[in-house]
Amino acid sequence: MDIKRSGSRPSGKGPEAWFTGAVRVDPLFQVGDPARINGGHVTFEPGARTMWHTHPLGQTLIVTSGLGWVQSAGGPFEEIRPGDVVWFPPGEKHWHGATTTTAMTHIAITESRDGKNVDWLEKVSDEQYRK
Repeated sequence: MDIKRSGSRPSGKGPEAWFTGAVRVDPLFQVGDPARINGGHVTFEPGARTMWHTHPLGQTLIVTSGLGWVQSAGGPFEEIRPGDVVWFPPGEKHWHGATTTTAMTHIAITESRDGKNVDWLEKVSDEQYRK
């Protein structure tokens, strides 16, 4: 058994190489071999969002507060609210973040393949974000 006590790991600023705007990442869990799953509690301030990205084994988001937006490449722009669960299949290019006026927090769960759980791509332009 391994218990990670609340407050025992520091919050981190979302790196500018992965996010636009103010983002805070609180690590929840990272399980080593033979498991390959990790999770984080991610808070996006209004206007903040991820870059376009993919995951080799997919990603699950569980919205815990606020109001956000998600989009897969070529797909519709979707609003997400607390209690919503979003699944992005392996390799699906997508982004997610807060709306222009409301912060959003979600739990993000991914699995790693060969030690990698995400491929970061280009920025989501302001034009793409405000559609």
